[in-house]
Amino acid sequence: MKETTGTGTLLRLALRLDRIRATVWVLALSIFTVASSASNFDVYGTPQQRAELAASVETSPALLALGGRAFDLTTVGGVTAYQMVAFTTTLIGLMSILLVVRHTRAEEESGRVELVGSAVVGRHAWLASSLLLAVGVNLAIALLVALGLIGIGLPVTGSLAFAAGCAACGIIFALIAGVAAQLTESARAATGIASAVLGLSYLLRAAGDAATATADNALSVLTWLSPIGWAELLRPYTDESWWVLLLFAAAGVALYAVMSVLAARRDIGAGVLPPRLGAPAASPALRSSTALAWRLQRGTLIGWALGFIVVGAAFGGVAQGMVTVAGQNPDVADLIRDFGGAGSNVDNFIAAIASLMGIVIGAYAVQATLRLRGEEAEHRLDMLLSTAVERLRWVGGHVTVAVLGTAVVLTAAGLAAGLAHGLRSGDVGGEVPRVLGATLAQAPAVWVLVGVCVLLFGLAPRYSIVGWGVLFVVLVIGQFGKILQLDQWVLNLSPFTHVPDLPAADFTATPLLVLVLVGAALTAVGMAGVHRRDIA
Repeated sequence: MKETTGTGTLLRLALRLDRIRATVWVLALSIFTVASSASNFDVYGTPQQRAELAASVETSPALLALGGRAFDLTTVGGVTAYQMVAFTTTLIGLMSILLVVRHTRAEEESGRVELVGSAVVGRHAWLASSLLLAVGVNLAIALLVALGLIGIGLPVTGSLAFAAGCAACGIIFALIAGVAAQLTESARAATGIASAVLGLSYLLRAAGDAATATADNALSVLTWLSPIGWAELLRPYTDESWWVLLLFAAAGVALYAVMSVLAARRDIGAGVLPPRLGAPAASPALRSSTALAWRLQRGTLIGWALGFIVVGAAFGGVAQGMVTVAGQNPDVADLIRDFGGAGSNVDNFIAAIASLMGIVIGAYAVQATLRLRGEEAEHRLDMLLSTAVERLRWVGGHVTVAVLGTAVVLTAAGLAAGLAHGLRSGDVGGEVPRVLGATLAQAPAVWVLVGVCVLLFGLAPRYSIVGWGVLFVVLVIGQFGKILQLDQWVLNLSPFTHVPDLPAADFTATPLLVLVLVGAALTAVGMAGVHRRDIA
């Protein structure tokens, strides 16, 4: 087939370019999934422990939304499926999106596709090779996860269903990323479109799973609208429903057909959706590097803020219900206390959710800060620095947007959560500032992540992507550190460990000031590195 001529050569090139990145993804996701699953033998090893978990989870919309659908919590395998399927498939979906966009739209945007296309390479070879890479990486993760779960003593059939759901979900989001890459001229926009679909899939899954606690059949159908939900509905370790794989297959065929049609209708380097033309003259507001950074990143910031208004309102709405659940089940109260602090059940829950939202918002901070590397790698920085713009002013503009943007998203999440919780509890005036304070307290920890990314950009720009790895480590420590019984020194590696558990604990300014100083020091060293090194 002439359209895919050269696919094998481009696949080998992609493997060469991503040999480290892909290996890290495969090992990190596989080890994390297996290690987290293995801890369930200690935490829920007895029938009594699993019965207590089932009694709390099956009646709690909040726990079902956070974890996943619970089909059978009487076995360790069932507990593993409840805890891990939704979370693991979401991470794998994100990985697939990043891989495909990197090797399709980003390559077109850089001009390399047009250059390579002048040789004996088919029009769709880049797209085919990127999809094959994503499929291979997903199958490698599935193989390691299946072997690992079987190795720790979980049933073979359930482990295979777990792994199959993860791989199938990852491949679906790889295809979604392929479709998004045909729609727009920008790799960043393609990533945003595909990531928005991933986020919507997660929210649909969460809403559908939460509805099962109240036997709301109308809302529980929402799980069927999400590929992440399909992975759950395979029912690993609980009378596996293998026919659900047909949903993945049908969706995959449909997405591939759409992608092929779109790819045939556009020119190389162009997208199906026409770009919006800019104004003939620049606005006076674009006279500084900080204003330019804001103009480049405002769409991303607005999207994150709107998304966390929804997330904050959802979590705030269920916070009051945790009082009833925790009051009926001491184990749930202990679990919430482990994550949230030593206050009341509702305050502990708010503290835990504030910490989780802070870590997730860390992804915005990393994305905004690493825009520095994108501007340099795509050679737009060269043209900018040929004017009167200084390096440090340029870096400072993007860092300012990342720092203030973090505060904006945290404020949006806190206000939405506080308002929803206040309306449920009947004390809007008292709850809004308490919840807002809990979310804003996460800002210094997020700013440490900004400092880490600036440090990497200044001293080792080729490895700036490690910033995402740091965020992943922080996420694992924050959400699974106590479950995995990690040593305290390991827990202390996460800046979020040092944030006071507001509103469940007393406010202490010292750790927050230390985090601010650490973030500032890392940023200063990184900016010094940018000042001394060669560009690109």
